[in-house]
Amino acid sequence: MIAAFAVWWFSPVQVVKRRSLTLLRTLTLSPGSSNTSRQLGTYSLNALLASEVELENPTIKEANGLFERSEMESAFQWLCGQAKQSQFQLEKFNAVNIDGNRAKVQLTITGLVELQSYRMADGKYDSVFEWVKEKDGWRLTRATWVEAK
Repeated sequence: MIAAFAVWWFSPVQVVKRRSLTLLRTLTLSPGSSNTSRQLGTYSLNALLASEVELENPTIKEANGLFERSEMESAFQWLCGQAKQSQFQLEKFNAVNIDGNRAKVQLTITGLVELQSYRMADGKYDSVFEWVKEKDGWRLTRATWVEAK
């Protein structure tokens, strides 16, 4: 029984699901938390990102394109200092496909990014996270999201 659990736990499907959940937790910034404690998440983010990450979404023009890991970290640090809060919660996994060292996770999330003067995001989103398996584990290479229908 323990062996069966270990096989399940370490299967690529379960690993990329956990990585996806870790990404959502890392991007969640509690209201009232200090900028210093928030920025500790940069270390977690670094471990999740490939050297380049492509972002695609229809609503935030600045968050579209191909970005180096360092640019993603800088953007996250900016968000840490500017956001009143951000929350990302999994609603459900819709599909997980593994093809060798590549994985595509389709999920529905609830997201909120509240800055000082407006909300950049607030609602339910259909998202796709694409992962590639590197020497040190699965890393995010692409993320897309659109408002859920």
